[in-house]
Amino acid sequence: MNIKIALVGNPSSGLTTLFNQMTGGIQHSGYFSTAKTATKEGPVKKHKGVSVIELPGLYSLSSYSKEDLSTRDILVNGRPDVIINIVDATSIERNLYLTLQLMELDIPMVLALNMMDEVRNNGVAIDLARLGEELTIPVVPISASKNEGIHDLIHSAISTAHHNIRPQKIDFCSGYVHTAIHSISHLIEENAAQVQLPIRFCSTKLVEGDELIMDELKLPEPERDIICHIVEDMETHLETDREAAMADMRYAFIENLAKKTIFKEAGMTKEHLRSLKIDAVLTHKYFALPIFFGIMFLVFWLTFAVVGAFLSDVFSYGIDYFTGFVDGLLSQASVSDALHSLIIDGVFAGVGSVLSFLPIIAVLFFFLSILEDSGYMPRVAFVMDRLLRHLGLSGRSIVPMLIGFGCSVPAIMATRSLPSQRDRYMTTILIPFMSCSAKLPIYAMFTSVFFPDYEAFVLIGLYITGILISILSALLFKNTLFSGNPVPFVLVLPHYRIPAAKSVGLRMWENVKGFIKKAFTVIFIATIVIWVLQSFDLGLNMVHSSDDSMLASLGKWAAPFFAPLGFGDWRAATALITGLSAKEAVVSTLAVLTGAPDTAALGMMLHTIFTPLTAFVFLCFCLLYVPCIATLTAIRREMGGTMAAVLVAFFQIAVAWIVSFMIYQIGSLLF
Repeated sequence: MNIKIALVGNPSSGLTTLFNQMTGGIQHSGYFSTAKTATKEGPVKKHKGVSVIELPGLYSLSSYSKEDLSTRDILVNGRPDVIINIVDATSIERNLYLTLQLMELDIPMVLALNMMDEVRNNGVAIDLARLGEELTIPVVPISASKNEGIHDLIHSAISTAHHNIRPQKIDFCSGYVHTAIHSISHLIEENAAQVQLPIRFCSTKLVEGDELIMDELKLPEPERDIICHIVEDMETHLETDREAAMADMRYAFIENLAKKTIFKEAGMTKEHLRSLKIDAVLTHKYFALPIFFGIMFLVFWLTFAVVGAFLSDVFSYGIDYFTGFVDGLLSQASVSDALHSLIIDGVFAGVGSVLSFLPIIAVLFFFLSILEDSGYMPRVAFVMDRLLRHLGLSGRSIVPMLIGFGCSVPAIMATRSLPSQRDRYMTTILIPFMSCSAKLPIYAMFTSVFFPDYEAFVLIGLYITGILISILSALLFKNTLFSGNPVPFVLVLPHYRIPAAKSVGLRMWENVKGFIKKAFTVIFIATIVIWVLQSFDLGLNMVHSSDDSMLASLGKWAAPFFAPLGFGDWRAATALITGLSAKEAVVSTLAVLTGAPDTAALGMMLHTIFTPLTAFVFLCFCLLYVPCIATLTAIRREMGGTMAAVLVAFFQIAVAWIVSFMIYQIGSLLF
């Protein structure tokens, strides 16, 4: 029997940690059932035929952001076999609001009380049997970060799905809300049955004024008018609006439920007290931003000047040794000069030059994963909200932009969580100005060659430059293409926690795995193509000098465009063109074009193309111009057309050229 489990919960409730524990970190992007939304899915380890999907964190099924609606679509139309609703047991009252809405979907369901270790440490007792009895669903205590209770949770979910045990129809409404819901239920009974939607879910959504459900039920105008009168009568008697009435009804039930099942000592929990003390410093009105930039500077310094640099040197030595070993074997085997050149000067020089920066990528994401799992990153969104509002955005936009420091593609996809099209489009255009991890090999190579004593300062300068350009662009768009006000930002801050080693390791591995995959696919193919174009002329004759190759012709055609920026060498122009396939290809292209057999030799060859000033200008151009073709594809998909992606690409190239030109001209005057 194949069983599909949907993992649902509030943000910061432990969704990703639980998903990784259930799957062992094995995942793929797929399409869950009939839902037309790409999802992260994986097989449940040691349970053949059982799979789990991690849905984006949300606070309510009444939200109207694109991502929340996609989640609702998966649950309502995809119809998973069972829902695991993960709840932060340290904030159970807040989390149960979503639980009550999920129960209305009439899908088999299990409640996973996460972080129970913290609950016990705080002297809090939860009557699990009574809680399960009141909610009419199985309740399983777990601690996802410590892998406690996961086995029992999986078995409970499988059993619940196998026996099709659904939440019983408990009536937690009363008074005028009760009257409104039941009146509408009788009115729409046939319509709900025709479209196969749970009648209780439809009724509550209609009371809340959900137009999507209204359209899906295909209600005629007379019935719409009756529903309107029922809701207006409820609002008149309660002297409040429809959404507040529903929220009050649910929270009244939750409060009563908590009194029956949760017993705790007086005062705040240890985690809450600790978080308040830390927040007094990290989210301080004046010190929050300097502390954030200080933390990021420390991360970059440790990554590029201490830990990452040392590991990268060791890794580079190993790659150079292996390259020399293979070179010797090929010479002994007397392989043809063309094949020898392809393997050593093409594949090993190109792919090897990129792989040498693998330790730096791993170390950077190790630190970023710690910041994410500790609970600090949501604070960054909170702190940045006030600043972003002056730019026409809300704190919600900082989340996709922070993801952009890892990769622009998932960052642009994350804009689906923004509630308005205006915010989504504006954030999508700004994300490519964030320094994605694909640019790190370029930064690492150039800073180690031209700025060996100031690597961390140059790195933080590049990141700040990208942020400043995005700020200026936002100010431009705020008063032109995207005028208006951002949607209000609501964020529940999680408690600070010590990151779990397994969770940090899995987050780091996901990024490292993506880097390795790109190195042996996109970069591998790109280096072969570059070698062919560099080794042959238009008549397909092998050339003795790369200056006579097809690639040189292309590079020399593009070089005048970059000459005003200080780097008119055709090899630099060619590297920027191939960088459109993947930013790592910039380094591999320069390695192939200069004929550098190893990283050290490439460093010396770069001095023949760039000066320290033009090297910095080159880095700024790499920072600001189009990240890669995959990013443009994501922009086209999210903004709804090829023309939008083309216009964004032209805008980014224009900004990159203008900023680089200004830096070069000012730098030439100063130095």
